[in-house]
Amino acid sequence: MSEHTYQFNVKMHCSGCSGAVERALSKLDGVSSYETSLEKQEVIVKGTAEYETVLEKIQKTGKQVLGGQTLD
Repeated sequence: MSEHTYQFNVKMHCSGCSGAVERALSKLDGVSSYETSLEKQEVIVKGTAEYETVLEKIQKTGKQVLGGQTLD
């Protein structure tokens, strides 16, 4: 499987919100790295996991995903 880079616009209000997303992504197989930006309301995920799988994992945290795209 090839590695992909995904960008998601996620509504996060505080460091607790971004922490919840980070904890969820850290447990997901196929994710090699991730970066959350509270300021930009953005999550960047790199790995071999499928887009839909990553999207579902973020949504299960209860955070609203406003949009997403594949960057590569």
